[in-house]
Amino acid sequence: MDQLRLRDDRLRPVAAKVLAGRRLDRDDGVVIASTADLLGVGRLANLVRERLHGNRTYYNVNRHLNPTNVCVASCGLCAFYVPWKEKDRGWTYTVEEAVDVAARDVDESVSELHIVSGLHPKLKVDYYEELFRALKIRFPWVHLKALTMVELDFLASLSRTTVEEVVDRLKKAGLDSCPGGGAEIFAPRVREQICDHKTSGERWLEVASIVHRLGLKSNCTMLYGHVERAEERVDHLLALRVQQDASGGFQCLIPLAFHPANTELDHLPSTGGRLDLQTIALSRLMLDNVPHLKAYWIMLGEKVAQVAQHFGANDLDGTIHDERITQAAGGSAGTGISRRRLEFLIREADRIPVLRDTLYREIDPSLSGGSSAGSDVASSTADSGPPASVAVS
Repeated sequence: MDQLRLRDDRLRPVAAKVLAGRRLDRDDGVVIASTADLLGVGRLANLVRERLHGNRTYYNVNRHLNPTNVCVASCGLCAFYVPWKEKDRGWTYTVEEAVDVAARDVDESVSELHIVSGLHPKLKVDYYEELFRALKIRFPWVHLKALTMVELDFLASLSRTTVEEVVDRLKKAGLDSCPGGGAEIFAPRVREQICDHKTSGERWLEVASIVHRLGLKSNCTMLYGHVERAEERVDHLLALRVQQDASGGFQCLIPLAFHPANTELDHLPSTGGRLDLQTIALSRLMLDNVPHLKAYWIMLGEKVAQVAQHFGANDLDGTIHDERITQAAGGSAGTGISRRRLEFLIREADRIPVLRDTLYREIDPSLSGGSSAGSDVASSTADSGPPASVAVS
């Protein structure tokens, strides 16, 4: 206990539980989320992180693909979407265009395509079936991590079918796992202010349980640093923990730092490093049944992501080529990074870089090849923008 050098006495019973490997409760979480002893909670989270993963930090070589930014949800938190009534300002790719956009950066080194979109009222399940099949034909080695719980729920409603049928059809077309977006903060008070037209928190968890039951892994997220309170962050993590106890399919949590620029909430300040690191630590300590925790460098910035590896995080995500959602909200971390740079950021933080696939299976770097997305020079295609939008009827 003394080696943890805790400055807040309220952390001592929390530390006793952590040292004993016991599960923390809500009151513990509130202390962790509110204490001024940032280094104390960091040491506790790092203890758990090293207990789980030692000195290793994972990363992958991945590319983002957004088939459309047209959306009917109109969330106040979002700078990415274009309203359906103004769809000509946005883009909607045909299947052929989407494959061509992906091909800008996909070579043999890329192991994952991360695919999310707006909620487009004309893109039904058959569009995504055709897209996934086409991507698998063009890039048969690439893992398709696609469609959030919100998107799956929307597709089921739009196509007048069940989430079960949507997932089954998309699995047969090539869907390999699902990302964790759209969870935001589960508290109804918060969702009414930041995403009142989006799937509820309760429904998000229900869809996740269906995805897991049907054999797919997914990630989970928490968007913090807007109008939520510390207690609501704790409650969000506890809800994810309960769901993980039941369905077991979450493989990674990604705490997402809110970027207010170009949103309806642009009067709010951006998060500071203290909140970023304290939230990473809180997440690692409370979410004891989700194995991996990501420091999403594109939102945190490289420097905070480095420090986060000693506050509970054991993953930096990946090369993230053509990421547009954070970029639309004024994210300053840029988009696209080389493997060499990622490994430098990990090693400089005194961690060991481990190249992985989406399911956290290790990849031998010498066998992964790479001339584009995984090379020493990051792709510049993100700056070239999308092709002209195409109406899809």
